[in-house]
Amino acid sequence: MADRKKKNRRRSSNGFFEALNGLLTLILLALLGIAGVFIYGVTVFNADGPFDEDRSFVVESGNVLGTVASRLEEQGFISNADVFNYGSRLLRRGDDLRAGEFNIAANASMLDIIQELTEGTPIQHQVVVPEGFTSWQVVERVNDDPDLTGNIDVLPPEGSLLPGAYSYRRGDTRQSVIDAMTAAMDEALAEIWEGRDEDLPIDDPADLVILASIVERETGLASERPQVAAVFVNRLRVGMRLQSDPTIIYGITLGQGALGRGLRRSEIDQVTPYNTYQIDGLPAGPIANPGIDSLRAVAHPDEHDYLYFVAKGAVPSDGHVFAETYAEHQQNVAAYREIERQAAEDAADAEAQAEMDAIEADQAAEAGDPAAQEPAAESQQ
Repeated sequence: MADRKKKNRRRSSNGFFEALNGLLTLILLALLGIAGVFIYGVTVFNADGPFDEDRSFVVESGNVLGTVASRLEEQGFISNADVFNYGSRLLRRGDDLRAGEFNIAANASMLDIIQELTEGTPIQHQVVVPEGFTSWQVVERVNDDPDLTGNIDVLPPEGSLLPGAYSYRRGDTRQSVIDAMTAAMDEALAEIWEGRDEDLPIDDPADLVILASIVERETGLASERPQVAAVFVNRLRVGMRLQSDPTIIYGITLGQGALGRGLRRSEIDQVTPYNTYQIDGLPAGPIANPGIDSLRAVAHPDEHDYLYFVAKGAVPSDGHVFAETYAEHQQNVAAYREIERQAAEDAADAEAQAEMDAIEADQAAEAGDPAAQEPAAESQQ
């Protein structure tokens, strides 16, 4: 009986140790499995990426780590979204994602990518607005930018936007870019108005913008703007009408595209709130969005007695010639008309010569002249 009890105790003891050994074996295998998964994950997380060139990736505003991991895998930046997700969380980077477009370097590992998305600087894009654009033209340019989002519901007031280059991040709204231009104009105008010359014949910042917009449209030469501004300031001082062609054009188009032709006599004679040939003083509002140079030119015009100016040459870069009297101005206008006539003749002669050259080349080619065929042979190389 005693022997049987001893055997039972041995069996029970042996069974316990066998179970314990089995449990320990399972734990060991589990640990080895976990270690294997961990080593695999670390290896994959730090391995070079598949792309051999730089590429951009966009983190949308509000994206969480899981969403970003899935999109990275879908776009081929990483091989395993789960590894990226868990690895980033172990590094405590899951809540540090920045919105924007990021440059992912060639062969970037998952570690490199999460560091870029949490520590890197988003790629900056730019909208460039030339001086003298109307608000309609500005909105057209902003709307055409594919990297911006949303709509501009209200056309900004003419003259309320400061031309220049405006940086933004991909995915920013179009309205945010317009708001930046408005804020820049408000800041620049306040500073320029505060430091203006004391004896200007304008009453408020709004008048300064109106006159600056006329200066902007009259000349594209920054160095010439103080001279042109002074002509209009002189006219205002003596009660002379501004007589600016761009104001007539704006009254016709309202800034929505180019007129595309010369002014007609009926348009010059027509009374509109913008036709400064027919109304005294400034037009009803700005005719464009003036740049800093034009704003400053009106705030600090040159000191001279000129009341007239006309183009000096056939191209805008030639600038203008100025006059104090109408008689002198008429002489300058006559000289400009002669320049225009000569330029038109030269253009017509050049066109006729080009047509003649083309005809001779065709005739030579039909006659089998090898020299006439050489340009074609060269173009095929």
